Amino acid sequence: MRPSHLALAVLVAAVWGVNFTVIEIGLDHFPPLLFSALRFLAAALPAVFFVGRPKVAWKWIVAVGLVLGVAKFGLVFVGMDAGMPAGLSSLVLQIQAVFTAVIAWAALGERPSALGTLGMLVALAGIGVAAVDEGTSGPLGAFALVVAAAAAWGVSNVLTRKASPPDALNFMVWVSTVPVLPLIGLSLLTEGPSQDLAALRSLDWQGVGTVVFVAWISTVFGFGAWGWLLKRHPASTVAPFSLLVPVFGMSSAALFLGEPVSPLRWCAAALLVSGVALTSLTPRKRDRSGVRPEGDGTPAPTSGSTPAPTSTPAPTSGSGSAPVSTSA
Repeated sequence: MRPSHLALAVLVAAVWGVNFTVIEIGLDHFPPLLFSALRFLAAALPAVFFVGRPKVAWKWIVAVGLVLGVAKFGLVFVGMDAGMPAGLSSLVLQIQAVFTAVIAWAALGERPSALGTLGMLVALAGIGVAAVDEGTSGPLGAFALVVAAAAAWGVSNVLTRKASPPDALNFMVWVSTVPVLPLIGLSLLTEGPSQDLAALRSLDWQGVGTVVFVAWISTVFGFGAWGWLLKRHPASTVAPFSLLVPVFGMSSAALFLGEPVSPLRWCAAALLVSGVALTSLTPRKRDRSGVRPEGDGTPAPTSGSTPAPTSTPAPTSGSGSAPVSTSA
């Protein structure tokens, strides 16, 4: 990987890590579901007019939009609003790699290797340590919401694998159009019109800045740059950089929000990142048909032709079968 490509990969990981701190700041300005809706609205507009027509069937765009946009991000924002720290959220969401591997095993017959299975157990141990740490300092209910968000992310990863989008940015922009109305509807039902209107009436430049960052910098730039890297390098080369996300997430939360990082949390981080690395970056066994699983690390073509499923630059996370991303 060229130094400029290496720097871009680190920059994307840094953006996705700092994004959790920005979300925490944004939650001081907006109710969580409204904030999530504004994030997707800003990510979709005006980009949807410049990325061209969707390159996959609408059923996949709608399915991923509902599972990733409404379920995953809705749960993350609500969990963080309920007291889940930004740094810990960036760490706990990494368990999506384990959910992805298990769901891919059940739905696609992609059996993890022995080393990958060990990685799942190590990652689950890290989640257990993080739960113990959070149980002594914060609400376990909020912790559970973020774990549920990671499970929803795992489902969306497998759906994205099935969709095999040839253009990560195009796919993410069109996916961003789906959650807007459902999230606004849920916000009106659960957070109330008065709270939503009060947030919009009191909007200031800091609130606008958080929406711009999570929509344009984290979503549009982040997924676009990640997809660009995946078109030029094997997934196995790009994916490890996503393991830097919780490093930047925990560091930025400690620096800008004053979040403490206890010894237990460092232990959880070491276990979870190690487990995710083993789960995500080790080859899996052949599936039941004897066919090598998709995403085997073969470099994607760099021409304008549509990539084969084995090198889909999809904005997904961690089973080793699909490129990893860990943006919130």
